[in-house]
Amino acid sequence: MYAILVMVIVMDINLIKGVGDKSIELLSKMNLLTVNDLIMYYPYRYNVIRVVSLDDAMDGETCTIKGIIDTEPRVSYISKGFNRMTFKVRSDNYLINVTIFNRAFYKQHLKLGRMINLIGKYDKEKNSFTASDIKFELIRGVKIEPVYHLVKGVKSSGLAKLIQECFNMRIDIDDYIPDYLSDKYKFISKIEAAKCIHMPLSTDALKQARLREIYEEFFIFMFKMNYLKYKYDLNNEGLGREVDREKVDEFINSLPFKLTEDQVSAVNDIYDDLLEPKRMNRLVLGDVGSGKTCVAEIGMYINYLSGYQSSMMAPTEILARQHYEGMTKLFSNTDVRVGLLVGSMKKSEKNKVCKELEEGKIDILVGTHALISENVKFHNLGLVVTDEQHRFGVNQRSNLQNKGIMCDVLYLSATPIPRTYALTIYGDMDTSVIKTKPNGRKEIITKALKEKDLKNVLFHMLEEIKTGHQVYVVAPLIEDEDGESNMNDVVKLKEKFDMAFNGNVSVEILHGKMKNQEKDEVMERFKSGETQVLISTTVIEVGVDVKNSTMMVIFNAERFGLATLHQLRGRVGRNSLQSYCYLISDKDTPRLKVMEESNDGFYISEKDFELRGEGDLFGTRQSGDMVFKLADIRRDFKILTQCKMDASKFINENIVDNFSTYPQFKNIIKELEFID
Repeated sequence: MYAILVMVIVMDINLIKGVGDKSIELLSKMNLLTVNDLIMYYPYRYNVIRVVSLDDAMDGETCTIKGIIDTEPRVSYISKGFNRMTFKVRSDNYLINVTIFNRAFYKQHLKLGRMINLIGKYDKEKNSFTASDIKFELIRGVKIEPVYHLVKGVKSSGLAKLIQECFNMRIDIDDYIPDYLSDKYKFISKIEAAKCIHMPLSTDALKQARLREIYEEFFIFMFKMNYLKYKYDLNNEGLGREVDREKVDEFINSLPFKLTEDQVSAVNDIYDDLLEPKRMNRLVLGDVGSGKTCVAEIGMYINYLSGYQSSMMAPTEILARQHYEGMTKLFSNTDVRVGLLVGSMKKSEKNKVCKELEEGKIDILVGTHALISENVKFHNLGLVVTDEQHRFGVNQRSNLQNKGIMCDVLYLSATPIPRTYALTIYGDMDTSVIKTKPNGRKEIITKALKEKDLKNVLFHMLEEIKTGHQVYVVAPLIEDEDGESNMNDVVKLKEKFDMAFNGNVSVEILHGKMKNQEKDEVMERFKSGETQVLISTTVIEVGVDVKNSTMMVIFNAERFGLATLHQLRGRVGRNSLQSYCYLISDKDTPRLKVMEESNDGFYISEKDFELRGEGDLFGTRQSGDMVFKLADIRRDFKILTQCKMDASKFINENIVDNFSTYPQFKNIIKELEFID
């Protein structure tokens, strides 16, 4: 029976009535390839259509009325691709003027005397109705209409019809809520819930269906997290080091700065983990500029004292080189030998590094994805550090970890989510949180301004440059090739700033399409102070640290999410100097107000939840598990915590017989096997 279910689930969409080659081509653009894909392609919102009389219609509010067409529709073409249609409708005892834009294709259906439903806004004073859409079927009571994300060529009504055809077929879908939990919470079946979400008969039924699907999404997620933790604990024999704590404290006391309380706490967590005879699997979660890297470096020093090598993988060459330079300086008074391995290095340089690494002549190797190459062999790798862990896939992280035997693992992330969420979401890891900023740093003064105020920003930039400081400028595009966008781009801004400063200020550009060597050279000139203004895309978002930079100017700031804006702002304010951030936008958006009122990344992440849901706030988790269709981590957090407990109990009760009663979970386990 189970094999038959799987076969049904993977049925191609060409087996659905009404689907031809054209439909297949369009649906493939939406990544809809099977019957299951269509059934699980949920609406992102609903239109609740309730027919009212004109006497009850609120002036200026969206409503639905019914009426009889009283005059022939007239269409006028205002401009290319833009038309207006007008006609009169008799509704109740009123004769009203109706206007609808860009719906000229409806004209052939609008026959005199036909009853129609109009959705739009009623202007009582003008006795006019501006319609956004027309419904030709008879609506009684309340109609809940699904709204889907579409591509050009696919209509919402057409997609809804195809989905309805799927339910007319003999289908079934894997249910990932164990029977006893389904009974406990009185959930409807998976197929009933899916059908109701696409074709809801009432708001109450829709709520029940959504609740069931949200629970299932979270249950699957927490099953994976708990299973990973179970497997990790099961095969968790570690190195069990012996390290003299006095030597660690001597190194910490020799640093040119004092650690914050949170940094000390994180270092203690790492020290205890490394001395335990089980493998460390720890996430250091901290705000921008909170000093996570320093904590990781101390962890690598502890690992060095125990006689093992460390590796640190960064997402970009710029960041990898920055870490290498920082560590070389930090460990200059010790015997720690630091190496660098990045893709742009010459083959002879790479070969030399690999030879020294295998011979044990390098204690800490810093690099990018180049670290996971087959020819990279460690002498005795003991600790793997992954910076900005969410930017690497599980395969990449595990490949590096597998280059050692019983390696300890430390992840760093600058996504400052509240600890309560972190403990649940990152349930397969131990977590250390760093909230406090290094001593002596000032709050970054942030202002949201219109482009017309740019003159004041230019004056302020000049003041900072005259005092020997440097400025970042960020644009959403590299170059507007079509010339039709209203957005600023790196190339145009370079021209504008050169003109504004009359060539008296050194301005350079940096973006992702440049060759690695070019990017490195540009960053070197900026770090040395030779370049005074660096215009860039978000390539500088992660980790770039130039302490002399005191101003960040972000153009078209409305284009960026709060997490990105906060990361970008974090490139300044990395010293005791007063720093500034200007958000340039001609659109008023709530995000920019949030940035003005706070420098606290944890508060900002809370607001990001409120304004746009969890989205990609946490980056890519195991195999994309953080991408939920209906669930929202902040809104549904109580459900998530319940699922965590339910999934843990479910695993403990069924792991012994290998989930024989629940074969569908074996598929999930297969997906996770490569993580071991």
